[in-house]
Amino acid sequence: MSTNDGRDETDQERMDRKWQDQLQELRVMQTGVQLLAGFLLTLPFQGAFADLDDVQVGMYLALVCLAAVTTLCVVTPVSVHRRLSGEHAKERVVAAGQKALTLALGGVSLLVVGIVTFIFDVVVDRVVALAVGGTTLALAVLLVALVPESLSRDR
Repeated sequence: MSTNDGRDETDQERMDRKWQDQLQELRVMQTGVQLLAGFLLTLPFQGAFADLDDVQVGMYLALVCLAAVTTLCVVTPVSVHRRLSGEHAKERVVAAGQKALTLALGGVSLLVVGIVTFIFDVVVDRVVALAVGGTTLALAVLLVALVPESLSRDR
């Protein structure tokens, strides 16, 4: 059976290709999430960490939680695949992977915005941090959401 996208592949071949694409996306995202989470986890062991005010500590802890949730979103497709492997459920695996990847992309974007805001708050001041964080958020929305949406063939 041929699909309507110009490829000569069966539905199973298409699902296999989509799963392989998702695995590649996971590999790229996993490295970024690990680096961001690793950066965050080293901070409490720095001497200056004791100088953080309550807002900065709260922001830090929120970022650690966000990093944990994002990491779990990145590993969810692997867990789903492990559980459903051999059950002829590739379509469900790919659909679950798509949802988890979308959540992980959002998590990575928020982590980048949060870390930039946090660093500027600690190094410069809160007003500059909010301005830079807001700009980074706008850029993240543009690059992660609006650009892909504008390129979508389904529009």
